[in-house]
Amino acid sequence: MGERNGTAAMTEERAPVGHDAFLHAPVGMAISRVDGVLIEVNPALERLLGRPARELSGSSLYELTDADELPGIRDACTAVHAVPGRVSRVEGHLLHGDGTRVPVQVTVTRVPEQPGLPTHLVLVIEDITDRKALEAQLVHRSLHDALTGLPNRTLFADRLRHALERGHREGTPTCVLVVDLDGFKGINDRYGHPMGDAVLVTFAERLTSVLRASDTAARLGGDEFSIVCENTEPADAEVLAGRLRTVVLEPLDIDGTPIALGMSVGIGTAEPGADPDTACEAVVRAADDAMYADKKRAR
Repeated sequence: MGERNGTAAMTEERAPVGHDAFLHAPVGMAISRVDGVLIEVNPALERLLGRPARELSGSSLYELTDADELPGIRDACTAVHAVPGRVSRVEGHLLHGDGTRVPVQVTVTRVPEQPGLPTHLVLVIEDITDRKALEAQLVHRSLHDALTGLPNRTLFADRLRHALERGHREGTPTCVLVVDLDGFKGINDRYGHPMGDAVLVTFAERLTSVLRASDTAARLGGDEFSIVCENTEPADAEVLAGRLRTVVLEPLDIDGTPIALGMSVGIGTAEPGADPDTACEAVVRAADDAMYADKKRAR
């Protein structure tokens, strides 16, 4: 393998890795010095990082590591020196030859010094792109409404908390709008639940179309929606409510069927500097009460 990598000067540092196992391993593998300098890499690692062996051999694993994650990778490599036989694992990103970041799991083991062979590290470097994508998908599903794609109640509470904490630090007000569709049950009863679902999806699209980038709209359940407006005065929240009413007054066209909707809106306000611990529940309750009052007026 020394001739293939063009690093004959390092031959005396090579670990006695079985050539076939090393060369044909389906995951990236490398042998490194204890300081992280790569001595030997296998073809799978070349493919994973888009770099030839001649470029990787002699370079440091730390040079290939995303700067923000360097401490974790370095700790994983040094941890194996503390306990004989210890295996250390860490997730992070290594830099591909094209400049992109590759999510990987690095497993590190230490091979102690032997006669004529210095202490070295064996690195198994696995591509975890698919696993990370699946994890991100599962997290997204846990925080978003499956029908409309809007944040759900859990993410709404988190965004509200962040808005109130900012308001507490910076002395700015936070407003919450609670929106309830009027007559939605009648739509379900007349046209069926598939039509009702289509109405909710279309309404969610209209709702987000009038929001600012800093606003968060969420579906709390059924036909109830809510909006967090950070750093927002009550008068600006009223303007937003007016835009919503204008949009909803236009009948929805669902597969050629015009659907007229009504809407009740309530606004709650957390004053500048409000304590987030108490304001979270209070501002939502105020918005909810105002929404029900608006619904009664419309009857």
